[in-house]
Amino acid sequence: MTLTELRYIVALAREHHFGRAAEACHVSQPTLSVAVRKLEDELGVALFERRKAEARPTPVGERIISQAQRILEEVEALRQLAEAGQDQLDAPLRLGAIYTIGPYLLPHLIPVLHERTPQMPLIIEEDYTAKLGDKLRQGELDAILIALPFEEPGIVTLPLYREPFVVLLPAAHPWSAARDIEPGRLTEETVLLLGAGHCFRDQVLEICPACARQAGNTGGLSR
Repeated sequence: MTLTELRYIVALAREHHFGRAAEACHVSQPTLSVAVRKLEDELGVALFERRKAEARPTPVGERIISQAQRILEEVEALRQLAEAGQDQLDAPLRLGAIYTIGPYLLPHLIPVLHERTPQMPLIIEEDYTAKLGDKLRQGELDAILIALPFEEPGIVTLPLYREPFVVLLPAAHPWSAARDIEPGRLTEETVLLLGAGHCFRDQVLEICPACARQAGNTGGLSR
């Protein structure tokens, strides 16, 4: 049993798919599949129920994976204790960002980091909030840039800036001269939203509950 195998089963439990789990672990799918099977053989139990398009933890697998998660967290704590005695700016900064922030904020942030800490390697990963949060808890990322609220035990959140909600309209649209638009009025028009899984979509639907009832599978809202 190795830490790598534990990371594989935690990733597979999170992704429910061998291909996506292998991609998250930066290995080939056969490599991950063989390692998971090897661990199952060593433990003498099936950790996952394998179906055509997904893999789900078995009841005993859920308990073992939960313990594996705690082991990985303790290992990460040991690593952080060791790094505390070193110059932390020499160690890589593993930074995660959601898709809606990364392309706009990182081009401004990266030059500043390189100027102030040229010796610090920077590793960047973009993903959805839920997956970034999982990797932060597992010690795979050091910090993440996401939209608030985000409340998790043991995680410190610091607000960096605020942005208003803005509606983009054709120049000839009747609302184009309005200073403010009530969220409920969005149901009067066809609105394009990001796909499921994006926190920005969830925030829009939260301030406009009527929109949530009209949301279609394609992410659009119809009258």
